[in-house]
Amino acid sequence: MTNPKLDPRKLEEAASKLRAIAHPMRIAIIGLLERQEQMNVTQIYEALKIEQASASHHLNILKTKGVLDSRRSGKNTFYFLKHEALSQMIDCLNRCY
Repeated sequence: MTNPKLDPRKLEEAASKLRAIAHPMRIAIIGLLERQEQMNVTQIYEALKIEQASASHHLNILKTKGVLDSRRSGKNTFYFLKHEALSQMIDCLNRCY
């Protein structure tokens, strides 16, 4: 018997976002953006002492999964948290208990 309130598509979307943040480097990026509101890729890789390619890879995953968003300003792209997406994930997790 299945629960009619469970939407498999929404469950997969939530699981996908959780997989995206379930990596130490991506957790570190989220932590930086919680404190700094928005940062460009150079600021992020320098703060984390990682290669630019690695930072870009993790930022792309977080953005693709809807955890981050970005805006361009001249030659720079600034990344910031999509607080609504994070709040929805936290609410979902809290309902699981």
